[in-house]
Amino acid sequence: MKPQDIVAGKSSLWIFGYGSLVWKPDFKYKRSKVGYIKGYKRRFWHGDNFHRGDDEMPGRVVTLIEEDDACTWGVAFEVTGSQVEESLKYLNVREAVRGGYLTRVVEFFPRGTNQSPVQALVYIATPDNPIYLGPASTEKIAAQIAVCKGKSGPNIEYLLRLAEFMRVSCPEVEDPHLFSIEAAVLAAIRPILLAG
Repeated sequence: MKPQDIVAGKSSLWIFGYGSLVWKPDFKYKRSKVGYIKGYKRRFWHGDNFHRGDDEMPGRVVTLIEEDDACTWGVAFEVTGSQVEESLKYLNVREAVRGGYLTRVVEFFPRGTNQSPVQALVYIATPDNPIYLGPASTEKIAAQIAVCKGKSGPNIEYLLRLAEFMRVSCPEVEDPHLFSIEAAVLAAIRPILLAG
């Protein structure tokens, strides 16, 4: 499904971010809300050979994997008027062309009481993508993240910013996959930092 088909005739759109979009949307929006989507879990299973890695050493970034009883927290951004086309044009390059992500529409549940769910566009990388890396042990993922670097910076920065977002914006939410990789990366680089 192309984003243009989803927004045909709409003057506003919600876009759900669960990776780098939570701290670096880089497009104009009317407002944002922290919340979650159901039926998906966040995993560091997608390769990145542009922003957080290169062709020889792809970094690892998050994608969503379908799982019935899971939920993933992030941020939804509402874009309106000319922001709709501008944000989709920008995200098409950032997420689809360079990242290999596809778009889906999901139900987003904003945090807090008296908040109605909204339909939101989300970008998801699937296993048929050539740079999809798939599952690996926490240690293997951490080792890869610790050393990779791309045009947007070190892969470790991506991991640490995502973990920080979760701690600050959703302190009551457990994300064992994210936090175990963070702990493994920090344990791996601690001797280097101490030696420096």
